[in-house]
Amino acid sequence: EWELFLPEEWVHDDRRRQRAGIPEEVGHVSKTRLALGLLDRLAAQGLKVPVIVADAGYGRSVSFRLALEERGWSYVMAVDPKEVARPAGAKPYQPAYGGLGPPTLARYREAPRSLPGLLEWAVFEQVTWRQGSKGTMTSYFAAIQVRPSGKEACRTAQEQAGGRSRWDGVLPVRTLLVERPEEADGPTGYWMSNLPADTPVADLVRWAKLRWRIGHDYRELKHGLGLDHFVGRTWRGWHHHVTLVTAAQAFLTLRRLDPKAPMPA
Repeated sequence: EWELFLPEEWVHDDRRRQRAGIPEEVGHVSKTRLALGLLDRLAAQGLKVPVIVADAGYGRSVSFRLALEERGWSYVMAVDPKEVARPAGAKPYQPAYGGLGPPTLARYREAPRSLPGLLEWAVFEQVTWRQGSKGTMTSYFAAIQVRPSGKEACRTAQEQAGGRSRWDGVLPVRTLLVERPEEADGPTGYWMSNLPADTPVADLVRWAKLRWRIGHDYRELKHGLGLDHFVGRTWRGWHHHVTLVTAAQAFLTLRRLDPKAPMPA
């Protein structure tokens, strides 16, 4: 499945759109909305994705993560360390009502902190997730429970409760996975997940690091099958090109998985 991202500056450039043959009904759609559309189509075809993985370009979008949760999908996504959260043990309280105006909303006593500020009691353990071309891939990881507390997370929690006045102040708990290599001065990677809290750290790491496979396949598409060789200028031409490249990759993948297929000399 492919979707061509149409930059916003193209939307109102009628001459450019006409020359490229872009259909009238096609407009600018954010990358996260395109991704959701692709996943919805795959689900409609009966494909069940066990866990969705993505880089921080998608993971930093709280609305994208929440949209996945609404669909009942699990994810492990890289996130920006500037995202704010509270420890899972933080509980909201209800301030006393002063008698004037609307009731005071529930609130937390602790201010939210950026993700690095939540690692004071994190326990890191060594995890090996695969054998790489240059040796064993090993690093140190910690998994802690947090409550994402940014504006988008709070707004969504209020909406799901039926409105700001009905919200009890409770923010959902999610798992934060952190990587800190032995030779590094501090953490080098952060991932957020909605998998069960008792998911083993090794499993979280395996999903978090699965993006190497995506990168591998993308390089094969480009260098081995010519994905980036397209030099046309039309909407239809680009879609024809990527369709043929995808079919070629599917064929090669099936050949590799076929135990009876002859190995190359």
